[in-house]
Amino acid sequence: MSSKHPTSINKRFRTEIEGLRAVAALLVAVYHIWLGNVSGGVDVFFVVSGFLITTSLLGRIQRDESIDLFDYILGLAKRLFPAAFFVLLVVTIVSMVWLPQVQWSQTVQEIIASALYYQNWQLAFNSIDYLAQNNEASPVQHFWAMSIQGQFYIIWPTVVFGLALLLHKIIKVKFRNTLVSVLFTVFAVSLCYSIYLTNTNQAYAYFHTFTRVWEFALGGIVAVLGSQVVLKKPISFFIGWLGLFAIILCGIVLQVSTVFPGYAALWPTGAAIFIILAGNTGGSYGVHRFLSIKPLIKLGSLSYALYLWHWPILIFYFILSGKDTVSLTHGLLILAFSIAMSYVTTNLIEKPIRSMNKKSPKWKRSSVVLACMIPTILLATTWSNQIDKVNAELASLILDADYPGALATYQLQETKEDIDFLPSPLQAKEDLPKVYIDNCHQGISGSELISCEYGVINNPEYTIAIVGGSHSAQWLPALEQIAEEESIKIINYTKSSCRFTAEDVSASTNESCVQWNKELMTTLIDTKPDLVFTTADVGVLPKVPNGFVEQWEKLKNANIPVFAIRDNAWFDIDVPSCVEENGSDSLECSLERNTALPTESPFSKLNYVPENVHYADFTDYLCEKDYCKPVRGNVLIYRDKHHITATYVKTMAPLIKKEVMEALNK
Repeated sequence: MSSKHPTSINKRFRTEIEGLRAVAALLVAVYHIWLGNVSGGVDVFFVVSGFLITTSLLGRIQRDESIDLFDYILGLAKRLFPAAFFVLLVVTIVSMVWLPQVQWSQTVQEIIASALYYQNWQLAFNSIDYLAQNNEASPVQHFWAMSIQGQFYIIWPTVVFGLALLLHKIIKVKFRNTLVSVLFTVFAVSLCYSIYLTNTNQAYAYFHTFTRVWEFALGGIVAVLGSQVVLKKPISFFIGWLGLFAIILCGIVLQVSTVFPGYAALWPTGAAIFIILAGNTGGSYGVHRFLSIKPLIKLGSLSYALYLWHWPILIFYFILSGKDTVSLTHGLLILAFSIAMSYVTTNLIEKPIRSMNKKSPKWKRSSVVLACMIPTILLATTWSNQIDKVNAELASLILDADYPGALATYQLQETKEDIDFLPSPLQAKEDLPKVYIDNCHQGISGSELISCEYGVINNPEYTIAIVGGSHSAQWLPALEQIAEEESIKIINYTKSSCRFTAEDVSASTNESCVQWNKELMTTLIDTKPDLVFTTADVGVLPKVPNGFVEQWEKLKNANIPVFAIRDNAWFDIDVPSCVEENGSDSLECSLERNTALPTESPFSKLNYVPENVHYADFTDYLCEKDYCKPVRGNVLIYRDKHHITATYVKTMAPLIKKEVMEALNK
């Protein structure tokens, strides 16, 4: 850039940046539609946002020597809310009609999170939440980027510019100098944190606000200092085209979804900076010439709405077509429809509100902006309350004799035909043992031993400790019923993705699991429960892991009995989704028993079994002779691919009781 004036960057409309936004939006859509991958285009948006907002705020300070925070936020809301909330409203309505019920709870939570601009945190916590790991991609999942951007728009003027202004007044240095110092500090701290968290917990880091702030800061640094950079034509030409090709190729060369946003994100962000610095000084064949062509400029004006529309349209295409890939023709139709909806949204919804007279009273402008939000939030909240009501009804409905569940096996109880099974696909995901509701189930990354007591807590006749992973915790509902009848206290010690094993760190056992197991064993030996309830094996694995037997042996030496229950079948499909789509009698939702589980139980193959172990195999109550089916006795057995619903486990209580009491009274 040839100008020597520090504020000249504000004085012209940067057509090449509008074209860059178009390219970024197209890349995001193209990679999602055809490649099923992430492009790095969102990172380009973040840099451009940092550049443009910093430029705007600098202009305000130069003009007014201050920032009217309310007016600034109102202006942003006028630009962002109309399109975003219109898309959210349409997606909410369409989701209620076409989305499988099994996805309703997750989707409505994400719609509300998107409307309130914390969707990125919702997804960040879901990434470390074992229960959410089998979630399908929702129609509003892409709003995570909008949430980070919205948070940035608040953080930037209040924290970054506020701190710079404060330092400027305290140390009496030029405002630009203090701002540059603050921006470089934010950039360095955020980038270091991003690299650290990406290495330790990439899935969580991907959606984390503070692992992304450095991208905005990078754009801000260029906004402040870029106008002082004078580039010769050949250099501008070279870095401009290099930046464009780097952006286009980023998602092909890098696995963006698994390595970002650490140092790898410097690729697309640095490429975007190259284009911004190249400006319009690359000569007749500079990249700005290409990025400034009318179709790209026009598409750039639609880029925000295009980003909002392409994803839900793609998701509903998958749902309605039943396909998991997109052909070239269908992809072009999806892209064309997305652009058409973007045009309508931008011109009929966004622009009329954005172009409201700035001299209108603030209350009037605020009312219009709020009016964009209210329909979506009201509809989503109403839908969420209805889902909660349906889930709450399950507890009373399962007492009905028409739902014998496991008791229907061997005709112990007759099954009424032609009634809907329970829990419904809508209820299945939330049909959980109490440990999840009580926050008594340690997460994947935690190593602290958490415990909760159930059943008869005061002066019980027996004490049972449930130990291991989620496949141990799922039996709590049955044990609770037994506990009330037999005066038993149940202590729950469970952790996601962590079995009761002496195994060291491996592919199936992380470091937190190893530490947790050590603390658990110490606690069990100290407290000496009357029985330790755990899993005896793992799904389709043909052998009992050696680490299991080692733990049982340690308990034997401490004179503590073990109740080892055979693990259930693991499906390769989400069972509630399958039965909603195909019906509970469909073989598509069943597994051949020989495929689901070893014909000969792994436990029976053990050469050595410690004398303190009582083994129980309830497979016949979960599978028929030839198939493991999804519904038994009008009760849905599985709540996902391999966890049993709390409702079905409760129906197994009378069948499990005999074995449990036998183990306690040995």
